[in-house]
Amino acid sequence: MDLTCLFRPSSMAVIGVSTTHDHHPANVIYNKNHLRYPVQTFAVNPKGGQLNRAPVYGSVGQIETAVDLAVIAVRSRFVPDVVAQCIEKGVKGAVIISGGFAETGDKNLQKEVTDLAAQADFPFVGPNCLGIYSPDAVDTFFLPGERIIHPKKGNIGFVSQSGGVLVDQMVKFAGQGIGVSAAVSIGNKACIRETHMIDWFEQDLGTRVIAFYIEGFECREGREFIQRAHTCTKPIVVLKAGKTARGIAAASSHTASVAGDYRVFSEIMAQHCVAEADTEYELTSFCEALSCYPKGSSGHIGIVSLSGGHGVVAADACGHHGLDIPEIAEQTADAIHSRLSPEIQAIASLKNPLDLTGSCVDDDILTAVRHLSRDSHIDCILALLLPYSPGISADIGAKLSQVARNEGKPLIAYVPKEDKYKIIIEGFELNRIPVASSVEGAVLMAKALKRCHPC
Repeated sequence: MDLTCLFRPSSMAVIGVSTTHDHHPANVIYNKNHLRYPVQTFAVNPKGGQLNRAPVYGSVGQIETAVDLAVIAVRSRFVPDVVAQCIEKGVKGAVIISGGFAETGDKNLQKEVTDLAAQADFPFVGPNCLGIYSPDAVDTFFLPGERIIHPKKGNIGFVSQSGGVLVDQMVKFAGQGIGVSAAVSIGNKACIRETHMIDWFEQDLGTRVIAFYIEGFECREGREFIQRAHTCTKPIVVLKAGKTARGIAAASSHTASVAGDYRVFSEIMAQHCVAEADTEYELTSFCEALSCYPKGSSGHIGIVSLSGGHGVVAADACGHHGLDIPEIAEQTADAIHSRLSPEIQAIASLKNPLDLTGSCVDDDILTAVRHLSRDSHIDCILALLLPYSPGISADIGAKLSQVARNEGKPLIAYVPKEDKYKIIIEGFELNRIPVASSVEGAVLMAKALKRCHPC
């Protein structure tokens, strides 16, 4: 299924705009795309007229030029007729914003729309959704642009059954400096489903990680999702809702989803190397780590800290999340010790976690990370940096990144997320080294690599 018309349309019709109600969802979508995106945008309402001096067409068929994408925001009972008009016009695909279908019990109306589309090979997202945000291309969210925090353009493809969760996750991505290749709210997923999204994002060169918020599946759909995820060449992260009786009931009323047996689904995801995030916070951490290290690791962690306390916190978190902190080889400890600054040779602890103390300098940290990377017992390194230590320079992020790139083992950094440390954080990020704003976040990133490591 070619979804280019949905993610990179050159022309778009917004059906359902109002000439009297500026805040109507269709008007928000029309104005946003007409003014801010490189997509030729047409307004459609059966009454015709003008909207901000632009013509309002009585139907999509009256638009003189070809239309790639239709955004449908009319009352649910009118949607089948509008879809039929789009098909007759030759529109290539649609986003159906309108609610009032299976999620409210009207499965027949939803089936009518789905059957029409299936007969014409007409792909659509929805109904009951926000649709698609594709940076620099299109935004069908009916939320005012000035109220949304858009993450930068990046390499995470995010798909959500819930529009609210999607928008909230975009805020979290932006706060952590994570960019998206596209964000999709699929709502009732009457046509385009998670498996279609895997197909699309797998072939998309701008996407490195595919993330999902899933409430439930129809009969046998969960099996199909797992089978497709297992063959996907890119890492997949899932945040699954509907884990409890209350959650299952809420999912059914929200998007007409069947939540199923969560425990079984969770175990199957683990068997097929799908990284399941337990919380929204984990989802954010998982996406950032896997966007940098899509091959994952087996979870044997080496920890370098400037503070013994931070090392203890990290060790506890690793144990809680099922990560191993092995003893490092004697020759590794000897190699590090012989190259440390004379001032800290007698006070540094070189057992894993390594405590270089607050008296260390850049070269001490580089030495520790370099030789840990060469230790066969270690396959991922956490560098817990305290940038207020006097011997640490603003270049430590860039310097450590070069060591990691040369040695070839995953490095994850912890740096407090403050503006005064921005240059250190950027030193990592510009070199595709993930940076967590907490020790727990760094450990979660390492957990993601283990969960996506080939079984």
